[in-house]
Amino acid sequence: MCGKRWTLLRKGCKNNDFAMSPTAQILGISPAAQTIEQEIGYAARSDAKVLITGESGVGKEVVARLIHQRSARHRAALVTINCAGIPDGLLASELFGHVRGSFTDAYRDKQGWIEQAHRGTMFMDEIGEMSAQMQSMLLRFLENGEIQRVGSDRTKCSVDVRIIAATNRDLLERVRAGRFREDLFYRLNVIHIEIPPLRRRREDIPAMLDHFLRQLSEAHQTEVPRLSDDAAAHMAAAEWPGNVRQLRNVAERLVIRGRSGTITPADLPREILSMGGGGDIQPANAPRAELLFKRMVQDGETFWTAVYEPFLSHDLTRDDLRGAVRAGLKLSHGNYQGMAQLFNVAPADHKRLMNFLRKFDCHLPPLEDRSMQARVSELTESPAERRAITS
Repeated sequence: MCGKRWTLLRKGCKNNDFAMSPTAQILGISPAAQTIEQEIGYAARSDAKVLITGESGVGKEVVARLIHQRSARHRAALVTINCAGIPDGLLASELFGHVRGSFTDAYRDKQGWIEQAHRGTMFMDEIGEMSAQMQSMLLRFLENGEIQRVGSDRTKCSVDVRIIAATNRDLLERVRAGRFREDLFYRLNVIHIEIPPLRRRREDIPAMLDHFLRQLSEAHQTEVPRLSDDAAAHMAAAEWPGNVRQLRNVAERLVIRGRSGTITPADLPREILSMGGGGDIQPANAPRAELLFKRMVQDGETFWTAVYEPFLSHDLTRDDLRGAVRAGLKLSHGNYQGMAQLFNVAPADHKRLMNFLRKFDCHLPPLEDRSMQARVSELTESPAERRAITS
């Protein structure tokens, strides 16, 4: 496969941290992936502070680890801290250490994480969540490199630590709102690496997915599954709000649940199918068909309770039923198994669903002599719309 590679490798230890293998690298062919690779190279050649920004799940810690791994500091420690997960009082003690008797349960002097990272790298994740008091303490350390342990009245020796910070917040916006110190922002923002969300680099998804499927199949000792063209199209078109972390989790689910062979849209998780490539699905007979569609796809209600029972009770019309079916087929690219999964129909009830749709003339048969896209257009567009497209 051509181009650079981008990957996330999950470490089997507490807190689900990310770890780098000796061969870890960027996986992807997009301009964004190549830019990130270049920025990692620039950062690794210096000791300048780095600020990594991007949505949750895009791989900020992976980039930090790559910078450390490729830098002259790689033989020393990389210490990682999540600033959002530790209360202020404890965070100060963990970062700078404390002396015996400085607070309850402080039975002995303790070295802080910054001291442990001497001559190495400190990665501070979620830096935007740090309180004003902790921001001041961190700024003081960045200005002179000196450590003062909690409870101590004197400054300890200087520490040689490279700081890499990361956040999913807009720090400039927080500066304007008075929630983040401007001087601290400019101290940290020497080298800025922005990682775009997955939806802005969709061309990287196939390579990432292939990597995860192979890696996880090996981990679970199963055959590597293959995606059908329709399933791959769904994966590439999804919004992925959880970014690369979500993509990896979905890949693992497919490996664990999937049978050896080809993965079709019917095998994909419902949340992936319901993303619909970012487009809003508007059923043909809104608002009732739209409401039915939302109840099944977004709210998780089954076809049998949302549509079947009301239809048999004459609370829904045949047009309502057809509108929901059209919307489901549009989202599943004309695949009835995918539509059934969207509608929360168990695989064992698929035949029952098809028989019901045929019985009431709501089954829209596939046309073998037309392409899938043409079939979907016929199922979702009105005759007037089709005439306008072909004229």
